[in-house]
Amino acid sequence: MAQQLFNPFKDLIFDEHFCFLSGALTTEKITVFPQWLMDHFKFGDEKIEMMDKTKSYIYSDLELPCSFEVKQAFEALDLKIQAAYKNGFEGMASLDQELLFQWTGRMVYGLLYYEMVYERDRLLRKGEEFELSAALKERFGHFHLMLQSIIEPITFVGKKPWSIVVFPLKYSADIFSYRDDAINLMFSFGVNGFGFIACLQDNGIIGEKQKELLDKMEDHVLHPIQFEELYARFHYSDYILQYKPEYKIENQDNGITIEALPIEKKGSKPIFGFWDEDIFAQLLANYWSVYGIEREDILQFQKPPLSFLENPYSKDFINPETIDLPF
Repeated sequence: MAQQLFNPFKDLIFDEHFCFLSGALTTEKITVFPQWLMDHFKFGDEKIEMMDKTKSYIYSDLELPCSFEVKQAFEALDLKIQAAYKNGFEGMASLDQELLFQWTGRMVYGLLYYEMVYERDRLLRKGEEFELSAALKERFGHFHLMLQSIIEPITFVGKKPWSIVVFPLKYSADIFSYRDDAINLMFSFGVNGFGFIACLQDNGIIGEKQKELLDKMEDHVLHPIQFEELYARFHYSDYILQYKPEYKIENQDNGITIEALPIEKKGSKPIFGFWDEDIFAQLLANYWSVYGIEREDILQFQKPPLSFLENPYSKDFINPETIDLPF
């Protein structure tokens, strides 16, 4: 008999008594951000803002209800990630991407869960009903199903649903840099030694779009400002993607298989919309604000847009060692 797995987006169930992943009744909890990560980088007591900027939480207070089985599965995964982390770039790059998807997915889903709960409670106080569009229910439902691969017999076959890239990265200190966009299922993670960027539901198309640049980056240790620009390129590419990722999901007696279908152009509509340098410059300025670089510095009259990844004329990759900015 085919399996019917818990899907919280079907009836919008975000309740502290039900495991976020399996739907089982539980009193157990797991932190959204792995405890070892918060301890190592000492950000557990810092604040994180929700999307609308009116609500914030303490990182260590962000917890998900979970069954004992789910907690054990994520603890086992954490041990694998920790072991790879200790070996820096080589350790992380050698990990199966499915493990990185699951590890990143826990944090992204946790933040998405809190966005859902916050919005539901906000509307409840106004006497309004919490609802999601059919498109978002489907998108998040697919993501949740893929995350269940950590506890269920779910196999990814053929093309994978994600773009995940891991690369060497240099910081001057033992610091932790991350960005997320829970609604668009994106995440970036950078420490001294390596960084990675994950688009968790793009069917690999954004990685393909940036392939030429990623190939040029090989054998280079990125400067942090290059890391920020690379994530901005991935993030903006996701924003202008004009096709919805689709999947072939087969539910059989021995488990579920998920195959990401290639995103292909239909008719005259391109896969990606127009790349607006104005909008991209604003996004980039947000990411580069720590360097004091503003939109006006990125877009200057009769000059190509500022980039620390590619020479605007030759398109050659810019050697990180030539960038005269602090790490």
